[in-house]
Amino acid sequence: MQLDLGRDEMVMVGSALDLLRGLGDLLPADSVVLLEEPDLIRSRDLERHCAALPFVSRVVAAEYQTGLDPAALLAREPGLAAARLVVPGQEYAVVAAARLADALGLPGAGVKAAEIFTDKHRMRMLASAAGLTNPAFALVGTAAEATAFAQRHGGRCVLKPTRRAGSLGVQIVTDPALIAAAWAASADPEASPDTTARGLPTAVLAEQVLIGTEHSVELLVADGEVRFGNVTDKRVLAGARPVETGHTVPSALPEDARRELLDVATRLAGAAGFRTGVLHSEWIRTADGPALVECAARLPGDLISSLVSVSYECGFVGAYLRTLRGERPALPARPTGAAAVEFLLPAPGTVTAVDGVRAARRVSGVLDVTVGVTVGDQVQEVTSSTRRSGQVLAWGADPAEATDAVTRAAGEIRITTG
Repeated sequence: MQLDLGRDEMVMVGSALDLLRGLGDLLPADSVVLLEEPDLIRSRDLERHCAALPFVSRVVAAEYQTGLDPAALLAREPGLAAARLVVPGQEYAVVAAARLADALGLPGAGVKAAEIFTDKHRMRMLASAAGLTNPAFALVGTAAEATAFAQRHGGRCVLKPTRRAGSLGVQIVTDPALIAAAWAASADPEASPDTTARGLPTAVLAEQVLIGTEHSVELLVADGEVRFGNVTDKRVLAGARPVETGHTVPSALPEDARRELLDVATRLAGAAGFRTGVLHSEWIRTADGPALVECAARLPGDLISSLVSVSYECGFVGAYLRTLRGERPALPARPTGAAAVEFLLPAPGTVTAVDGVRAARRVSGVLDVTVGVTVGDQVQEVTSSTRRSGQVLAWGADPAEATDAVTRAAGEIRITTG
């Protein structure tokens, strides 16, 4: 059933066209206004792509990533005052979406929470004040300061930009002597396709390395009340670049461990004053309990929303949009099955062959196979989520079955590079 939306009544700050395409049956014609950075509109040829989407009425140019003045925007674009919900399309739009929602008196994360969860240092400070488990951490302004931090914590540390997403610039350094050479990758991370060419300022956070299994928690919150919660099991690359390689929903953890993760995520939301929307937090279960890794005040990436929808037999993103509209949709308390995604990570080089896609699709439980490279393409070392080469999505009766299916299917695909 389509959302009850008229023309221009949904504003998406930061274009997420793949997400919107997946919502085509929910969105009435001309109901969505896209707010995007002027240079990204040009570089993505956004006007042409949106012309093929009947639910997008228009694209509005606005410089939002380095600060949005809602009053000035509404004075220039008074039609935006008709909006009934405001949605952040990606990480770098979270604060702007919260400001615009507040200015229009609409549900949203709240500016305070949005600012906290888009700054990893502020998030750490909040978690510490709330009594949640953090690794040791410090803002470091130079490679020498990062080296000193590592020497105080067993000779290793995590370096990460405070204002980036998708694992951009995140490194695990296991030898203090290597920090000087590694410094630039975190202090001046590679450009993201989602960021404006003007550049986004960032600081560098050094953190103690944590040992344990990795999980995320997805909460749907309305006016500060948690209406739905899920725990996801995560798989990440070993080594210096802990990029996520796969996810399974729901978690295979025992109920008490799952409940503990939901509890700490709920405490984090409350401490930040998070109001309405989805909060996606990441945790490592250490010997001392769940320790916070990161948190985003938006929908999760990496197809986790799709995994939730499959596992719980619900429209998770649709429920999120309805919640931002002020509704209170009911979601299942328990999953009826499981789903998993595995990402394709070929060796760096020039692609010379892609084989096994048909065989992967024949594996029982497979829902979708997407290969994002073809012969002649260049594959780079996987240092962030933007450098993965595709994914396989599968379901199963339980987490083990879904994970097995997606692993077997991904194993059928051979992307040869040379």
